[in-house]
Amino acid sequence: MKYAIQAAILAASLFGAMGAASADSIPGMRGHDHTGITVPDMKQAVDFFTTVVGCKKAMAFGPFADDKGTFMQDLLGVDPKAVIEEITLVRCGYGSNIELFKYTAPDQKDLTPKNSDIGGFHIAFYVDDVAAAKAYLDAKGVKTRMGPLPVKEGPAAGQTILYFQAPWGLQLEAISYPDGMAYEKDAETVLWSPKDPAK
Repeated sequence: MKYAIQAAILAASLFGAMGAASADSIPGMRGHDHTGITVPDMKQAVDFFTTVVGCKKAMAFGPFADDKGTFMQDLLGVDPKAVIEEITLVRCGYGSNIELFKYTAPDQKDLTPKNSDIGGFHIAFYVDDVAAAKAYLDAKGVKTRMGPLPVKEGPAAGQTILYFQAPWGLQLEAISYPDGMAYEKDAETVLWSPKDPAK
């Protein structure tokens, strides 16, 4: 009985906190604009995103550095002597943009996180047919993982996924759910989807 009461109090406080947090928002927040990624070779990264994935280059600029002060540290939280050699932004169909950075820094580390690592991440692209995407990626010599994997149970039922990697190790995913996902039937909030960008 004691544990049931404690669990109920904990659940009430968590749900209460979630309700309060969900009511808050950064003023004027409209959505996800871009994801920034630091790459080892800008030409390789731009070539991959434009000639393999199918994104379009929108703009490039740089370099940025401050060899006398702490501007880079103050603005970006990096070593004061870090240099952004180039920034390139690409647009990938109906979705948010990808911002590619080519940095050098005295304390630069070469990390390629797995999806299971804290701070690990991947970028997912909606495709009409995951099997066709796999055949295409295989023909291009891109490393793909197991799949296409159809999800048949749970809230994500209806989607098919395939993970793949950029040449420098960045984790990516091809995903499709042409008939939606199971959770949508009773959902108060439906995830944004590039297959129906205005929805």
